[in-house]
Amino acid sequence: MKTVGDLLRAKGPEVYAVRPGDSVFACLEVLARQDIGAVLVTAASGRLEGIFSERDYARQVILKGKQSREMAVGEIMTANVVGISPDQTIEDCMAVMTERRVRHLPVLAGGQVLGLVSIGDVVKSVIEEKQFRIEQLETYIAQG
Repeated sequence: MKTVGDLLRAKGPEVYAVRPGDSVFACLEVLARQDIGAVLVTAASGRLEGIFSERDYARQVILKGKQSREMAVGEIMTANVVGISPDQTIEDCMAVMTERRVRHLPVLAGGQVLGLVSIGDVVKSVIEEKQFRIEQLETYIAQG
């Protein structure tokens, strides 16, 4: 069974983060430049403070008629971040995402951020695993 740590190793360790005092606009620039849907919000010490996603922007800025250039990320980020351990399975990850209705999960070990996985990463991993099993079964049947 594939773990979240396996997924991170395949994906790479790149994690993008902003500070709580950064403007929402600057954060949106990071999302656009990196073509990602969420970014971690960390203190100067590296401690995880929250997560900011496109969903936060849509619900907390656009719908409330606020200005992204003047607003700090810390004002609208999701502060109660749900994380996952690298030794948990991809299925565990899917369950947490479904139960908590989130699309991004920080991977945490010993209070340290190891990475960030998205629902897209998880779906891709599941599809790859299913494809591998199909190929194994086809090979087995062809030999039989």
